[in-house]
Amino acid sequence: MNLILPAEWAEQAFVQIAWPHAATDWQPYLDAAWQCYADIAREISKREDLVIVTPEPEVVEEKLKSLSDIQLQRIHLLKVETNDTWARDHAFLTMTDEAGNKTLADFTFNGWGLKFAANLDNRINRQTFSSLKQLLDGKVSYADALHIVLEGGSVESDGKGTVLTTTSCLLAPNRNNFASKEEAESALRNALHCNRILWLDNSWLDGDDTDGHIDTVARFCPNDTIAYVQCTDKEDKHFTCLNNMEKELQQLRTPEGSAYRLIPLPMPDAIFEGDFEDAVAGEEGQRLPATYANFLIMNGAVLMPTYGQPENDRLAASQLQKAFPDREIVGIDCRVLIRQHGSLHCVTMQYPK
Repeated sequence: MNLILPAEWAEQAFVQIAWPHAATDWQPYLDAAWQCYADIAREISKREDLVIVTPEPEVVEEKLKSLSDIQLQRIHLLKVETNDTWARDHAFLTMTDEAGNKTLADFTFNGWGLKFAANLDNRINRQTFSSLKQLLDGKVSYADALHIVLEGGSVESDGKGTVLTTTSCLLAPNRNNFASKEEAESALRNALHCNRILWLDNSWLDGDDTDGHIDTVARFCPNDTIAYVQCTDKEDKHFTCLNNMEKELQQLRTPEGSAYRLIPLPMPDAIFEGDFEDAVAGEEGQRLPATYANFLIMNGAVLMPTYGQPENDRLAASQLQKAFPDREIVGIDCRVLIRQHGSLHCVTMQYPK
C-alpha cells in the first residue's frame, strides 16, 4: 500500500475527544472544563460525527442533552478509563492509501516525556480500535507503532509527503533518545510514510509542557501555506524565539522549491494563572501558553481558540480566514484549557473519511 498521513483539511469521518472527570487535573474547575468541552462537542456535531472517550458516559449524556436529535445521533460514547483528556497526543494517527483504506497507527504515549501519568491513556487506542473501525469506511487495520514515543501534536502533515516538526520535542531524550536527527528522520519516514521532514529549532511557549509541539506555533494549511504565531512585542519574553522561528519559516521551501505562503497569527496578550479567581496559591505568577495556532480544521469549518481578548481574537479569525476562505471560522473560549497548558487542537483528533 502507498500510505500517506493526510492533511488535517482532508474530509473527515469524525473527531475524537476525551471528556474531563473529577479524577483528572480538571477537578478544581471541572464545571468550566465541562462547558468548554460541551461547546466543542456542539460545534463538531453540527458538521460531523464525534467520538467521546469517557469513564462516565452518563455524565456526558447529561451535559449534552440540549443538543439536537441529529447532533446526538452523531455522538458515539466509548466507556474507557482515562488519566487525562489530551486526545491529540494519545489517539491514533491515521494513514490512508489511494483506495481509501486506513491504517490506524498506535504510538506510545508517555505523558510528554514521563512528566505525567499516562498508563490509562496509553491503552485507549487498543481498547477503542474495534469501535473506531466500525465508524470508518473501507478496510481498516491496526498498526503497532509502540516502539516509538510520538504525540500527534508534535507533527504536522501537508498530505503530500512533507511533515513539519520541532527539534526540541522530537529529539528530546525523555522520549526516544534518538542518537541523531538522521535516526529520528528514518524512524519518522517509516512510521508516518512521509518522504520529507522540515525541522524548526525555535518553538518555545512559556507554560508549555510538551517540549515545543509544532501545533502550538506553526500549522500547515492548504495551498502551501503555513499559519504561525508572530510576536511583535520586543518586551515579550517570546520575542527572540518566535522571531527566530519566523526567519526559519521564511527559509523553508516546498518540494517544488518555492517559499511557503506565510500567514502570521497574533500573539495573545499574556494570561497568567493569577488572572483566575480560583488560582492555586503559589502558581499565580505562572504564564499560560495561549496560542491561536492551536486550531482544529474540520469539515466546513475551523474551530479557533479564543481568549477573551476581542481585538486579538478578531485579528486571529481574520488571518485564519485567509488560509481557509471556504470554511467558517468558529471561536471557542479556551481560557480554561490553557490552565492545563493546552488548547483546542490538543484536546481533539480527527479521523479521515
